[in-house]
Amino acid sequence: MVIRGIRGATSVDENSREAILQATRELLEEILRVNHITHFDDLVSAIFTTTPDLNACFPAEAARGLGMNEVPLLCASEIAVPGALTHCIRVLLHVNTEKKQGDITHVYLREAVKLRPDMKSAQ
Repeated sequence: MVIRGIRGATSVDENSREAILQATRELLEEILRVNHITHFDDLVSAIFTTTPDLNACFPAEAARGLGMNEVPLLCASEIAVPGALTHCIRVLLHVNTEKKQGDITHVYLREAVKLRPDMKSAQ
């Protein structure tokens, strides 16, 4: 078994706790579903970032709400690049898996589909 990275991103319409948690839950659930991850023991860690305009809560709260209580989680702020997508939540999951890197499905939802049109995604 090896550790692979799974990327994902989504966006919200407003900087509110409810919007951030709901969008993050939706993103995590889709990543888990399309990559057939059924046990949180397979998750090594997760890094969440938000654009600087999102600070109403930590996206990791959504992961805890899903039951990822023993998974190490970290939140950080994205670099404020002029012209970049705003109101964006990103995640990088580190997962123990037998899959090859090319078999991993990265997930981009809502306005975040614009970020990586070149990647295989569960859009």
